[in-house]
Amino acid sequence: MQAAPSHNRWLIALTFLLGLVLSVVPMPQDMSWLRPQVVVVIFIYWCLVLPHLVGVISAWLVGIALDVVTHSVLGQHALALVVVAYICLLSYQRIRSYLFWQQSMWVFIMVGIHQLFVNWVHSLGGHSAPPSRFLLPALSSALLWPLVYTLLERLRIKYRIS
Repeated sequence: MQAAPSHNRWLIALTFLLGLVLSVVPMPQDMSWLRPQVVVVIFIYWCLVLPHLVGVISAWLVGIALDVVTHSVLGQHALALVVVAYICLLSYQRIRSYLFWQQSMWVFIMVGIHQLFVNWVHSLGGHSAPPSRFLLPALSSALLWPLVYTLLERLRIKYRIS
């Protein structure tokens, strides 16, 4: 007899809330360029694992929340996350079969696309990131991917999130 699936979907929102908190934790000024995009990495995980629950609308809502928390231009993270969500939803079946290092490279590209859109909006206001530091958050996010994936996968299995 198969156990009835639990619907602890509130934990998805809790992980996004944790990501929002981690995105505003103070860091030293010279280390701020290395801050991983935790919200984007968490969003990529949920989009890959539960694409029927986490999609474009979720991306827009989480992006608006990230804009509010980080005092950014309203809509810049939302636009970037919608693009990332669209690409994730198009390719989630293929990405699931990749090895960890291949998934990390894919996360590097997705966070790089996110950074591209955020930097584009910043450049419209006259403040763009230096080219040498533009992809450092993508690199640190890609290095963080195996840890985030393992922790969220254990959480998903333990609480039977489906």
